[in-house]
Amino acid sequence: MKKSSQIKIGLVIAGASLLTGGAWWIGLNQGQRMVNPTAASGGAMAAATPASTDEANPASGRRVLYWYDPMVPAQRFDRPGRSPYMDMALVPKYADDVDGMAGSVAVNPQVQQSLGIRTATVTSGPLNAPFEASGTVAYNEREATVVSTRVAGTVERLLVRAPLDSVQRGQAVAELFVPEWLAAQEEFLAVRKTQGTDVGLLVDAARQRMVIAGMPDDVIRAVEQSGQLQRRMTLTATSGGVVSELAVREGLAVAAGSVLMRVNGLSSVWVNADVPESQASGIRSGATIEGMTPALPGEVFRGRVSGLLPEVNATTRTIRARIELPNPRGRLLPGMFISLRFGRVAQGNVLQVPTEAVIQTGRRTIVMVVGESNGRFRPVDVETGAEANGFTEIRKGLLAGQRVAVSGQFLLDSEASLTTGLARLSGDIMSQPSSPARPVHHGEGIVEAIDTGEVTLSHGPIATLKWGAMTMPFKRPATALPANLTVGSRVAFEFEAHGDNEFRLIRLQVLPANTPPKDKSP
Repeated sequence: MKKSSQIKIGLVIAGASLLTGGAWWIGLNQGQRMVNPTAASGGAMAAATPASTDEANPASGRRVLYWYDPMVPAQRFDRPGRSPYMDMALVPKYADDVDGMAGSVAVNPQVQQSLGIRTATVTSGPLNAPFEASGTVAYNEREATVVSTRVAGTVERLLVRAPLDSVQRGQAVAELFVPEWLAAQEEFLAVRKTQGTDVGLLVDAARQRMVIAGMPDDVIRAVEQSGQLQRRMTLTATSGGVVSELAVREGLAVAAGSVLMRVNGLSSVWVNADVPESQASGIRSGATIEGMTPALPGEVFRGRVSGLLPEVNATTRTIRARIELPNPRGRLLPGMFISLRFGRVAQGNVLQVPTEAVIQTGRRTIVMVVGESNGRFRPVDVETGAEANGFTEIRKGLLAGQRVAVSGQFLLDSEASLTTGLARLSGDIMSQPSSPARPVHHGEGIVEAIDTGEVTLSHGPIATLKWGAMTMPFKRPATALPANLTVGSRVAFEFEAHGDNEFRLIRLQVLPANTPPKDKSP
């Protein structure tokens, strides 16, 4: 009986052990199903991108690499389903998100719409739209004259008594008493009364001394005709206008060569306009302008640029343009404010983008380029030129036909916005650690061959890599090749180095046939 009891107890313990083991196995199996919902169907959780998931999403046609939980991006799944960590659907990771441009960021189309992100196309055309500036009216210094005296004397009578008085050409403006003339005039009159055979020569000599003394022809004629001494000289204005400067008063003694007054004409005036440095390159002498002033509403004045003054204002960073405007009725007065509309001298076709697409970071000038997948953007360093009518010239960095972002730029005002702020919009910061951008190299060359995966170029020196001229293959760019690219085309190109033996083109641009080759890379 005792032995039977021991056997029964052993059987009970064994049964309990079996039940415990079975419950543990069932719990483990269920736990595995929770962690990997595809385990029941034979799938397995992938530590790396599995080949079995290399399939297209039937809804979008994009190739899916794997699925993941945005909250635990390091864990990857080979089938869609619900996350075992959070009660949410798994998100697909597409191939073009991985193979896209280096340093690029993805923005969901719905997020783009909510943020109001707009894009525009890089175009090529003349950048000769007019622009506006302001200036002030001033005297035309080329029409200025002075009234001066060639002899010493005293101002006995001043006929123009205040600055800004109007005068006419030939009008008497002052009378001077000139004592130095008396001796020469008396000698002339005395010699003329003398009789003799050589009197004519003496008279001519005395008359010449009056000329040397500075007597005008009308004074000399008056002495000859009247036989009386002419003690006073009348000064006249040599041109019409206004007296801009009056330097004498009645009773003032003046020396020979003294300037009594300055007369400025008003038949034409100057307008001094301050033009920004970025706009000055498009202004040439002879360019036409239109001007309007609040003092004369509705009236338009037309003139031409006479020149750009060779001086830059260090405070405002502007260059002064001098414009000459006809003023036949004298309605434009010095000091008036006037708005000017410049017609730029026509330039050749240049690449241009909307000015709002250009981001000035302080150290760099960048533009956000739209990738092949419409939701991906890549920052590109550019070199800008002139600005006009809301567009900016792009001298280096872009190709015609590319699309760039023109709004939502508040996200791009710092390096942090480029590396983390925009990446946060894609919801994939943890799954895509940022990597340093590769340097971009520039060159020019001739296309020798175009193959399926490569383009062979015979290029000049590449200064940034210390290369000499050579012929070598480059990996084709991610974007399509230009439609007019053929063997023998002269091209400008940019590329990145991927390791020691792989060089991938970023962009190609076919140059006109008459473009002179460069000795060095840009």
